[in-house]
Amino acid sequence: MTVVSSAEAAVVDVPEVLGRCRELVRPALQEAVGRLHPWVGEMAGYAFGWCEVGGAPVVAPGGKGLRQALAVLGAEAAGADGRDGVAGAVAVELVHTFSLLHDDIMDGDGTRRGRPAVWKAYGTGPAVLAGDALFALAVGTLAAAPGGARALPRLSAALVDLLHGQADDLLFAARPWTGPERVRPEAYRLMAERKTGALLGCAAALGAVLGGAPPATADALDRAGRHLGTAFQIVDDILGLWGDPTVTGKPVHADLRERKKTFPVLAALDTAGPAARLLAAQLESHKDPAETDPAETATLIEAAGGRTAALAEARRHITAARTALSAAPLRPAAAARLHALPAFLLDRTL
Repeated sequence: MTVVSSAEAAVVDVPEVLGRCRELVRPALQEAVGRLHPWVGEMAGYAFGWCEVGGAPVVAPGGKGLRQALAVLGAEAAGADGRDGVAGAVAVELVHTFSLLHDDIMDGDGTRRGRPAVWKAYGTGPAVLAGDALFALAVGTLAAAPGGARALPRLSAALVDLLHGQADDLLFAARPWTGPERVRPEAYRLMAERKTGALLGCAAALGAVLGGAPPATADALDRAGRHLGTAFQIVDDILGLWGDPTVTGKPVHADLRERKKTFPVLAALDTAGPAARLLAAQLESHKDPAETDPAETATLIEAAGGRTAALAEARRHITAARTALSAAPLRPAAAARLHALPAFLLDRTL
């Protein structure tokens, strides 16, 4: 069992940890993408923010690198060098980017991180091809790594969960807002665990496996990552409704305009009271979403308790992630860094 105090976790500089892990992983990630067909590699580079259409180098905003950090810290927590987890980090990052390319096509999202999505920039067919190539590259990268044969089943299981979660997410769009066929918060929670949590759990577990950890330790890190991913998705939902676009870099109320079934909305609809009834009536109306003020809808969601319930749910999963980490025999320094990630995640809502 690993005991990490809140004080130890609090002194960890999480942005520094994330940056260190990104810098450790990036050369290997670029080397892997460089093995692709040049045109496909250009699309992948565009997706990662390394180049413009045509291949001209550029520095575009990227993600925080949470999956990469989990893989590197997973290896360190197992007592190995962080570099032992790099192949797992690369594999998971390739899978994540593959999923984003296909997600944008399925959802019809034309922008990604302030730029045209790959399918908008290159075309739908080429974007599908690039996603497929990243999928194949992820499997090949992990298979070629020392210990990769033991790690591949975990990546395969995470991929099955991810695709299951994506299928549920697509099906949710066609289900009603109210009535017996409505999407309940519990169903959304399971979808989020599969679609978002599976890859985060896989990242931490892959790092541990490649670092020589026993299966029980990798399983504990997988559970922690899944809870962290579920919290991450719910926090993203909160930021989509009430976040500051100048801080998050994402447009506020976009999910409402697209009538997406996010956790705060579903939690609000699951309550009784006038605000929930008004919200249900508004969502069930067949008006053009452009005719409805999204700020008014967000106010109704908050009045019905959706924001409070979403924050409570995110905190519950963060606590569960820490509990899973505490149950595993991890190296103290790396364990402290892992324990610091959940608080940093929740702080995004402030």
